[in-house]
Amino acid sequence: MQNKLNIEQAFQYALSAHQAGRISEAEMVYGRILAALPGHVGALHYLGVCRLQQRDYAGALTHMDAALAQRPDYAEAHSNRGNVLQAMGRCEESLASFDRALACQPSAADAWFNRSNALKELGRFDEALTSVDRAIALQPSFAQAHCNHGNLCQVLGQFAQALVSFERAVALRPDYAEAQWNSAYTHLLLGDLAMGLPLLEWRWRARNRSADDRHQEIPLWLGQTDLAGKTILLYAEQGYGDTLQFCRYASLLAARGAKVVLEVQPSLKSLLASLAGAPAVLATGERLPAVDYRCPLLSLPLAMHTDADTIPGGVPYLGVDPALAAAWQAKLGARRAPLRIGLAWSGSGAHENDRNRSLSLAMLLAAFDGADVECFSLQKDVRADDRAALEADDRIRHFGDELRDFADTAALVAAMDLVISVDTSVAHLAGALAKPVWLLLPFPPDWRWLLDRDDSPWYPTARLFRQPHHGDWATPLRRVADALPSAAST
Repeated sequence: MQNKLNIEQAFQYALSAHQAGRISEAEMVYGRILAALPGHVGALHYLGVCRLQQRDYAGALTHMDAALAQRPDYAEAHSNRGNVLQAMGRCEESLASFDRALACQPSAADAWFNRSNALKELGRFDEALTSVDRAIALQPSFAQAHCNHGNLCQVLGQFAQALVSFERAVALRPDYAEAQWNSAYTHLLLGDLAMGLPLLEWRWRARNRSADDRHQEIPLWLGQTDLAGKTILLYAEQGYGDTLQFCRYASLLAARGAKVVLEVQPSLKSLLASLAGAPAVLATGERLPAVDYRCPLLSLPLAMHTDADTIPGGVPYLGVDPALAAAWQAKLGARRAPLRIGLAWSGSGAHENDRNRSLSLAMLLAAFDGADVECFSLQKDVRADDRAALEADDRIRHFGDELRDFADTAALVAAMDLVISVDTSVAHLAGALAKPVWLLLPFPPDWRWLLDRDDSPWYPTARLFRQPHHGDWATPLRRVADALPSAAST
């Protein structure tokens, strides 16, 4: 009896440590319990949870399966096993685990919530919404479920309801950064910059973003003081496209009398030297001069009080090195077709929305069947799945490592008659160079492209081809094919 009591006391201690975030300590105690009592179901399960939190998915699965072998009706273990499988990308299997959890305990709000996440990953959005509704009905104070409800409403185009869901999540947890950030996204997508831009500052408190908030030792400028005679550091914080879009504000600050230092990704440094108003362009990691203030690039629209009527849409604001332009024109040689088109069909695989915003090269090239066009890859890298299409179609040329940085890409873009791109850095580059660019957008699009329009206030030379609903690339590609004859005649 005493030994059993000691093991139970140890287990409760381990749970307390685990709940307090002391995962290594909890893991050690769970291990000692299992050394004394190998079949302890709770220790097996929660040791699996520790491994899940440490991203040791194989270890997590092993321990959870062992727990379920001891107790097949352990609903929480089935649910956490589903979380492991989902993290491994095995979403069909994870859904089955969540269903088993709910068969054991139909009132488990967490399991309904987790099931909704699996359904969302599988693209079954209506079912996912129904599942998260069940979680909320069972636990109305479930802030994360309200937030996920809002995310699903966005995917389904129910933007007003999405805002209501985010507001409910924030009412339950006022410090819920992800819900505040998602609300910002929705307001901005709807064109409400006055509401959206202040909320966008919550991004720094969201998970996995605090490390991106560099230079915190420098005072933050958000428009509160006059910058005349002051030096301000503007710095990249997210992807290449964000840097290319918002670097335009450097000229506006210089016009106010500020000395601008621009810190960007190394592959953008050479290109952005052409930007008016940024006399000092540094690569991330290079030594900074003395500065008075800092402002991350995505905070500039807020700091500059940008609204729908004052978006700085003047282009071009970037230029191309004449020597590089001549070199790339020579490399391309004589025309083989009336229309030269630069193509970008996929972005970074690390982007959280990449599977929705990117498409296959074969799918894009099919839009040009029967058209008298000459195509050029504007991408440095080509995914393995696209390599066969690239090698099989003599209408497209790829340059790979010859594109050393964005200055080379800009020179190649300048040689095109038209750029057709998914929502990636190439689209922003073409827009910044005032090159005609046709942009293929997923549904819902990123906030900067707004809704229900085929133009962009950020890029006057852009034309937008939108999915009417999630996953439908056929419609915008058909519109591209229909529009090509008019592009060839201009």
